Amino acid sequence: MEEYYLVFLVILLALVITIGYVFYLFRAVKKIKVENQKADEISGYIREGARAFLKREYRVIIPFVVIVALILTALGFIPALSGAEGVGWQSAICFVVGASLSALNGYVGMRGALIANVRTTDQAEKKGLSHALRVAFSGGSILGLAVVGFGLLGLVSLFFIFLKIFNLDEAVHVVQGYALGCSMIALFARVGGGIYTKAADVGADLVGKIEAGIPEDDHRNPATIADNVGDNVGDIAGMGSDLTESYIGSIVSALALGIIQATSVAFEEKNVLFVFIIAAIGAVSSLLSAIFIRSKTWKNPQRTLSLSTYIAGLITIIGTFFVSFFFLDSIRPFLSVVIGLVTGIILGKIAEYYTSADFKAVKEIAKESESGHATNVIAGLGSGMQSTALTVIVLAIGIVLAYVSDKNFGIALAAVGMLTTVGSTVSVDGYGPIADNAGGIAEMSGCPKNVRKITDRLDAVGNTTAAIGKGFCIGSAAFTALALFMSYAKYANLESINIISVEVISGLLIGAMLPFLFSSLVIKSVGKAANKMVMEVRRQFKEDPGILQGTSTPNYAACVDIATKAALKEMVFPGIIAICSPIVMGLIFGAEGLGGLLVGGLASAIMLAVFMANSGGAWDNAKKYIEEGNMEDETGEIHKATITGDTVGDPLKDTAGPSMDILIKLMSVIALIIAPILASDGFKSLWDIISELF
Repeated sequence: MEEYYLVFLVILLALVITIGYVFYLFRAVKKIKVENQKADEISGYIREGARAFLKREYRVIIPFVVIVALILTALGFIPALSGAEGVGWQSAICFVVGASLSALNGYVGMRGALIANVRTTDQAEKKGLSHALRVAFSGGSILGLAVVGFGLLGLVSLFFIFLKIFNLDEAVHVVQGYALGCSMIALFARVGGGIYTKAADVGADLVGKIEAGIPEDDHRNPATIADNVGDNVGDIAGMGSDLTESYIGSIVSALALGIIQATSVAFEEKNVLFVFIIAAIGAVSSLLSAIFIRSKTWKNPQRTLSLSTYIAGLITIIGTFFVSFFFLDSIRPFLSVVIGLVTGIILGKIAEYYTSADFKAVKEIAKESESGHATNVIAGLGSGMQSTALTVIVLAIGIVLAYVSDKNFGIALAAVGMLTTVGSTVSVDGYGPIADNAGGIAEMSGCPKNVRKITDRLDAVGNTTAAIGKGFCIGSAAFTALALFMSYAKYANLESINIISVEVISGLLIGAMLPFLFSSLVIKSVGKAANKMVMEVRRQFKEDPGILQGTSTPNYAACVDIATKAALKEMVFPGIIAICSPIVMGLIFGAEGLGGLLVGGLASAIMLAVFMANSGGAWDNAKKYIEEGNMEDETGEIHKATITGDTVGDPLKDTAGPSMDILIKLMSVIALIIAPILASDGFKSLWDIISELF
């Protein structure tokens, strides 16, 4: 593969330029002077809380990273496993680098959001919507471009290094440790950040809005700083690690299947290079899209953000066509990538239909709220469940078309295609929490009402883009997990799985149960933390009446501390379950039993992810639909009913739902890494041993 090293160097150069632009954006946003001192003070509280949480979160995660790295290294010294490329010091190095870069992406994205939030507020006050939009988008772009820049740079560099040591197949298997590192950090970051942000959000809403009747983000609410901190640690840092994991997982699965499906060594090399090239094209297209959007003044947030995504997608499609046609001498890989892109767009539109106030689903929930809290909840549950039908049908069609275009490799390429423009997608997604924070800062610092109107308009678009982003994440998770499963089957020497065998049925049922168990733990964790938050806010209101009168300053730090401790404590057990389940299943029932677990988990998690994301998004926008005055609500009871629905939906759409995507991919990556162990001649599962005895 010596003649292709030049291509790797070009890819690395493109990624270095992308990372350079990330730091340019950071400096450009930071140079904007904040003149509103009160807003800067409020932003300081948010910065302090977010940094403190992330620092403590990483302290909890580091021991897990060290333990897993040591286990991977130790397994490489076992004689019976010495030939398994998925374990050993090489995989341990990849694992640590993947975990580190995934954490770095979350940190860099959060730092960008923390400097952009107050400047978005300040620009809205001084110069209006277009300048505020530019700052918020720039802050989101720091996260988006960091995900593709750092994430792909680490993978390409490690692959390049290990290709010098091993053959192509071994190098691909070793860098699967990199995907494992990204997945593990993503799980803890998403779950921990999600528990934090939703505990604070629920606590702030239940006492502040419903009981005390004060506006959202009112400075008199002790939980409001914790709520705004949560936007950064959950929806920025957590999402950054989450999307890094999705992006890298799709590429690793495509690398594995590209080798498995190739008919010769030459085709193996070309397939691997093709995957890296289209990923690099996606990174460059996202970079060019960000540069173009920042070069002009825009007045329509929705159109601007949509244009950003379309530009990146168009450049990727054109680049992929030429590479596919001239490099692989085939149009099939190009079709697979396009199928992934189109499927992702359609899934995003379905999510938008079920979660946007412009469509029927949300309006029906708002209408049902006229008769009370229970009917609001019932309507949201029904709408979320219904949304799974169209989503799954589109997913199934996309999978079939991708398979027809290029068999198993086509499915993997479709997953990569869905995420080639992840830099642009995450930029748009990251814009939302920044706009939300800007609104909170405007409210707490007493900015004129027109400033809050501007930030609310930016935030409303952010809610829609977040729903579309979740659709992309769910679709890419399904394609990536399926591609990883096919790779697992090959490495585990499974030509087929006997669905009526005891071990497979047991694995399938347990796999289908795990997403429910995982979700229940996460949701209950939010409930526990929110309960403590509610008690604290009530205590402060009761013991210091001056808080509601505006003569006393609430104890914001107490609420931040409650959310931090609860999130760090509660995220550990679900994480252990996700990591250990495939290993335990493999040891008990072997390769086929683990295959059943993966299939059951995939089917169950996708349904839950769609249901929870769309129910939560619909409840949220039904509340905003009422707040915008679209229905008569003289007593305010309709609004209170929609707040209840939004509160129920918060842990679904922002904690448990996004975690489903990570859960199935993490289990799949772990299974792929241990597959050669399960397939080795010396391995016997517990089921095999028992069967021989009886």
